[in-house]
Amino acid sequence: MNVPRATGVIAVVVVEGTAAMTAAVSLTRRAVGRAALIGGLLCAVAACGNGTEKAGTQSRTPWQEPASYSYTLRSSEGERALLGSFRITVRDGDVIKAQGLDDSGRRLVEDAPDSVPTLRELLAELEQARRDDADTAEAQYAADGHPVSISLDWEKNAIDDEARYDISAYEPGDR
Repeated sequence: MNVPRATGVIAVVVVEGTAAMTAAVSLTRRAVGRAALIGGLLCAVAACGNGTEKAGTQSRTPWQEPASYSYTLRSSEGERALLGSFRITVRDGDVIKAQGLDDSGRRLVEDAPDSVPTLRELLAELEQARRDDADTAEAQYAADGHPVSISLDWEKNAIDDEARYDISAYEPGDR
């Protein structure tokens, strides 16, 4: 039996540069079709995401900052003043109460209380990082649209320019 052979290049590229493969092979036409199907499935699975929004993606629920809310912030990574854990209360766009929950947080609240951010300010920092073409400017959002984590890294190969914000215990309204 004479099986027709095709020589081709198979390329599989996985989103965000996590894997890339190119190979020149001699295959049957059926094998080429299967390889293309598998490659397409790999790309589709990689593109499904994990709840992380990348620059240019607008699939999340828009979030409007309520008149008042409270949340817990754990700020980590990098060399910067805003490090530690905090319980923050916001009213009319301003932090009206900030409590440091660990040594770093207590020091910051005592020394520089104005540097404790609202969620709106954290989102503005994310958007600025995106405009500045930071290497990493990612966020994850809750179903109502408020952020639950923000990861920033302005230069991939620079040390201590990262920022990570984990937001929990978000409570809208007067509490």
